[in-house]
Amino acid sequence: MPFDRHQFRLGRGRELARTAGDHASDMFAPLTVLGRGLRHHADWARGRWQATPKDRRGPTLFLAAAMLLGIYLLPHGLLFALVALMASAAWSGRAPKAPPAPPEPDVADVKLTALYAALTPYLGGPDGLDPLYHHEGGYQGVFSGWEFDGGGRLARLEIAYPAYFTDTEPAARARIEQVVQGKAGRAREYRFDWDEESNRLRITALAPLPADIVAQRFVAAPGEIVLGFTDEDGSARTIPVHRGGGVSQQPPVVWRTGPRSAEPHLLALGVNGYGASGLIRSVALQALPFGDLVVIDGAGTGEHACLVNRPGVHTVETSLHGALAALQWAADETARRLAVLNAARHAGTAPPEDVTRPLWLLLDHPTELGELARAEGRPDPQDLLELPLRHGRAARVTVVVADDIEALGRIPASVRATARARVVLGPAGPEETRAALGVPLDIVPAAQAPAGRGYARIGAGAPVRLQVPVTVDPLDEDAPAALRDAVIALLPHHDTRTGAPAADRSAAPPCPDGPPAVPVEPGPGPRAGVDLAKGQAALGFRPLA
Repeated sequence: MPFDRHQFRLGRGRELARTAGDHASDMFAPLTVLGRGLRHHADWARGRWQATPKDRRGPTLFLAAAMLLGIYLLPHGLLFALVALMASAAWSGRAPKAPPAPPEPDVADVKLTALYAALTPYLGGPDGLDPLYHHEGGYQGVFSGWEFDGGGRLARLEIAYPAYFTDTEPAARARIEQVVQGKAGRAREYRFDWDEESNRLRITALAPLPADIVAQRFVAAPGEIVLGFTDEDGSARTIPVHRGGGVSQQPPVVWRTGPRSAEPHLLALGVNGYGASGLIRSVALQALPFGDLVVIDGAGTGEHACLVNRPGVHTVETSLHGALAALQWAADETARRLAVLNAARHAGTAPPEDVTRPLWLLLDHPTELGELARAEGRPDPQDLLELPLRHGRAARVTVVVADDIEALGRIPASVRATARARVVLGPAGPEETRAALGVPLDIVPAAQAPAGRGYARIGAGAPVRLQVPVTVDPLDEDAPAALRDAVIALLPHHDTRTGAPAADRSAAPPCPDGPPAVPVEPGPGPRAGVDLAKGQAALGFRPLA
């Protein structure tokens, strides 16, 4: 290979330049350190000056001038000050200043970009139509009004969607709602407001309802049952509630019963473990001061043993034989009440008290007894509810049925048709919730919710969120003592019915000017309560004779 003098000279020059640069860097290294330290001091002084309030800058300047004058008047003061400044600068500039940390990415850019990409397969369209959602697009053109809370979670968002999206189909809506909740977080509930006219979807994260309201006497009129509590826009009034050692105003979900109620019966469905039995106990405690109770515990777990032998409680049944007898008596009692009330109207007299006092039929998981009855070839106890359901409003008989949401298909059509007050507890699916409430729900439930959390719909009204008061079984030793004591305080402890003779109900009141009174056959008396002796002494039970 021939020798190239030009390349040799070029390489030699680069080496000399690199060597000269290294020597210059070593020679000027102290000056570089001092310059870096002085720059740090200047940045510090500038920051302190900008942070000083304007009303304190004058005294600060005066104090600095006084210090400089004192240093100048001291012997060799300027020399000492210069040495101290150089030493401080050398110490401060010994290492280069760390580069500033890169700014954190905007939470809106990160989360809204991911949400836009997740919605594109469902809201995108053909490329020729210039769709709002496509793989190379951005969220700025379709998202508006977004808001995030302090934890970086989505709190509010408005989405524009194309006009060809099938927003009238519940399945299509459910897919979009599921995608939005998955990207925004499944730990909260979200309300979806579909504006079909303007092709807009407004999403709002809902604050959690209070889950620490325990069983207590609520401010309500006779015949009004407080099913639980909801949002401020879900109720037209508030009531005082003892909560956390104080009293606060909470909006209740009130169910009105009685002869003038448009929804005289209640159907409560829930996911297993979300408090359907607790709702039955809450209704029982509110109904006891004004009415009589017949309780059917179809699960047979003793959830309502605290009501055994209580004043106003006719019976608490857990067996199939006992449930059939109790419901047959309830059907006969409904017929007797109708006859007595009809005779009183013909006579123009006030009906007797025993037919105007409300009678409550509380059935917890009756479908389990129905399965047992079919296995034994016996009639379903739920079939005996036909008469109380159809004529309960006139006879002052109220029916409350609570069961698992999976058992909705095994509940008779008469119950589903007449029980127009509905409650769904727990995170049920959209199809199950729609079948239970009768209308689609515009709220997506959270993946995890406390017991008693659900939704209520009274008649033809809109569904509202619901949190049932904490009403534990007082015989449950695993429940907190404070919650058990709250339920025990609401239970009646003295049976006053044994001191007065039973009223003669063999005939209706006479009618002097109208048609003769129709004699009414007395119905069979209520059976004795189930024998659940555990815990009865602690709760003040007195066994029936």
